[in-house]
Amino acid sequence: MIKRLNLSNILYIIILVTADIFFLLVSLKIALYIRASFLSEFFPFLDTSTFHRYYWIVLLSFVIFLFEKIYFIRYDFWSDTKRVLKSLLLSFVIVFTVITLTKMSSEYSRAFILIFFITASFLIPISKRFLKKLLFKFNFFKVNVRVVGKSFLVDEMKEELKKNWYFGYNVSKKRFNVVILISKNFTTEQSKRLIRVYSKKTKNIYVIPYMHHIDFTHANIVDYFNVRLSAICIENRLLNYRNLLTKYFFEKILVLCILPFGILLHIFMIILIKIDSNGKVLFKQKRLGIKGSSFSCYKYRTMYENGDEILKKYLINNPDEVEHYSIYHKYKNDPRITKIGKVLRATSLDEFPQFFNVLRGDMNLIGPRPYIINEKEKIGKYNKDIILEVKPGITGLWQVSGRNNLTFSERVELDKWYIQNWSLWMDFVIFMKTIKVVFSKIGAQ
Repeated sequence: MIKRLNLSNILYIIILVTADIFFLLVSLKIALYIRASFLSEFFPFLDTSTFHRYYWIVLLSFVIFLFEKIYFIRYDFWSDTKRVLKSLLLSFVIVFTVITLTKMSSEYSRAFILIFFITASFLIPISKRFLKKLLFKFNFFKVNVRVVGKSFLVDEMKEELKKNWYFGYNVSKKRFNVVILISKNFTTEQSKRLIRVYSKKTKNIYVIPYMHHIDFTHANIVDYFNVRLSAICIENRLLNYRNLLTKYFFEKILVLCILPFGILLHIFMIILIKIDSNGKVLFKQKRLGIKGSSFSCYKYRTMYENGDEILKKYLINNPDEVEHYSIYHKYKNDPRITKIGKVLRATSLDEFPQFFNVLRGDMNLIGPRPYIINEKEKIGKYNKDIILEVKPGITGLWQVSGRNNLTFSERVELDKWYIQNWSLWMDFVIFMKTIKVVFSKIGAQ
């Protein structure tokens, strides 16, 4: 079994390494084609016979990939992509620094190098995703993993490993090469004993700390060497003014890029809503903003104008809907919703007018959900001190979590987790997942 694992793992690494080098070279060729074919009029002449001079850039990028351990640890797609982009950005900085300091800028085309890195930033993650999809169709390249624990997180982790094919894991109890130990509800002594037992069977043991609500990849660790201890610095990351400033500039740039498309979409929506039913196009409702202040949150109208009368009659005939609303804060079958309203809600396009709230400064593009005024007390005192300290967002972590029918308390926990563990990369991933969710729902409609 161990020999088979070693063989499959070695082949797996060789295939990934070969593919990355190949696509780095392909990126170089594409960059050369773009530079020579489309940009020759705007930049100095590029001698294509000196193409071999740029091979060291490919080698440098690959070496940094190795340091990021993307071949030796199985990350999910977004973590993998983050490391690839981080490596390429570092390579880009090193290359330009070397060229500038050695005064070789006249020998190298900076436009060509820039195009190479941009191309590789798209090509490497995409090719890696397709390649892993192909490899993991064969059980030979998969790794058996055992999840150990005695909390609800065990089932969540198993479900994630089964659904997320990018890891290339098979969940198994008997034969395993990797152990994931979830320490929640274990004493320190129990955890130490389990690590001691499983370390005799495998060298690959991953421990999930009992403080699972903290993303330790962003935590600062302080070493107290003399007493052989280390401390983890924990903060609500989105309450840090530097992070808030970074988020502000990132979102403003993103919103300005989306704005031209948004204007066209808005005109199209006005026509659809007016054709579907009588009434105003926009609907506004008071929501909780930063520091608990209220603001008018805009949406496309998705209900009939006489919706209250329709709902009253419906609830008399369907009393079970009252209980469902008390748990999920929505009805299973809301009779007030128009035909186009159902499509808008299913695809989340009814939230699009909130871009006006973002431009006005009431909301962020990404953040916790904008809670209704009467939900303030239900959020809870401790949660309010975290969630209401930041601006709400059009989209957020719970909208792209892939879980349907989240309870109110589960949504609150996700919003709190987002604030405590925020990163610019997390916002980027949420934004990309939001696009995927919207388009997949549009396709379903």
